[in-house]
Amino acid sequence: MNTLHVGIIMDGNGRWAEARGLNRVAGHSRGARRVSDIVSAAPGLGITHLTLYAFSTENWQRPLAEVNGLMRLFRNYILGRMESLRAHDVRVRFIGMRHRVPVHLRQLMEMLEERTRNCRGLNLTIALDYGGRDELSRAVRGLAERVAEGALAPEAIGEEALASALDTRDLPDPDFIIRTSGECRVSNFLLWQATYAEYEFLKIAWPDFTAETLAGSVKGYHRRQRRFGQIGGAAPAARAVAEN
Repeated sequence: MNTLHVGIIMDGNGRWAEARGLNRVAGHSRGARRVSDIVSAAPGLGITHLTLYAFSTENWQRPLAEVNGLMRLFRNYILGRMESLRAHDVRVRFIGMRHRVPVHLRQLMEMLEERTRNCRGLNLTIALDYGGRDELSRAVRGLAERVAEGALAPEAIGEEALASALDTRDLPDPDFIIRTSGECRVSNFLLWQATYAEYEFLKIAWPDFTAETLAGSVKGYHRRQRRFGQIGGAAPAARAVAEN
């Protein structure tokens, strides 16, 4: 089965709100409503996997009122969408650390994962308290512990072993990553997995990102030629050498 994994860095909620004389949490609230539209539209665009960057490991440094507002929004989203997500055959996973998330929210996250575990439609992954560097360090630490226990030989550690220790071990690598709000950086999102992903940086803020915007971005992605380090239209170097 062909897969299309799209990741989105949902940026610009706070600035969108401030530009309209609203508090930043109001912008996040508007952005949360936008998530439902995008999740609904994704399967019709051929997207099989959708990963949304909701809250980074660095976002804890924001003002306490904003952080608390975001935690309430996550809680309300899960409570309000749990049955709808299951009814629409959406499987939900969370990646990132969880021990810093409020206990009640953590319990809801686990409940949502369990209730959608058998869904076979869209694979929705929410990166919450997630950072690519943190994920890699946790993966390496886990492999080191296995080596210390004698369960893994050091020479057995390669790309496959490291990938299997990541939060995304059950997911394909992202094909296409979109970032909103005009910022042109990856911000610690899927650093290992996105090695050969295509990127698009949009000027619009996340609250203005619509299903039509997503459709246009996906259409543009399909016009690109992904080379994976090879020369477009030419045989892979290894094959060319083998034929000589």
